[in-house]
Amino acid sequence: MDLNELRIYQISMDFGEKVWNIVIGWDWFAKQTIGKQWVEAADSVGANISEGFGRYHFKDSKNFLYYSRGSLSESKTWLEKANNRKLISPEEFSALSADIKDLGIKLNNYIHTIGKNT
Repeated sequence: MDLNELRIYQISMDFGEKVWNIVIGWDWFAKQTIGKQWVEAADSVGANISEGFGRYHFKDSKNFLYYSRGSLSESKTWLEKANNRKLISPEEFSALSADIKDLGIKLNNYIHTIGKNT
């Protein structure tokens, strides 16, 4: 299987692009404070899935998926801060909150499948 065929990876990459497309329109101060941190956390979700996938060892793969899950949790915090500071619309907040919840469920399910067929 190729990494790009992995659905959880595709979803995480889409999530990172959604965050980027929001933050890129912010003013300099918002970008440098919340925006930069949020983009890094959102991009880290997919990056850690990728790194774990490339390790070809179940224990290493799971560890990087745990890092990915931590980055997703951090992304949720930055989403809440962006919402609290009126940097995003209520619709963006709702949509991204749903994305985070869905991605979290799928990520947990993927973590639980790693190494099960050996």
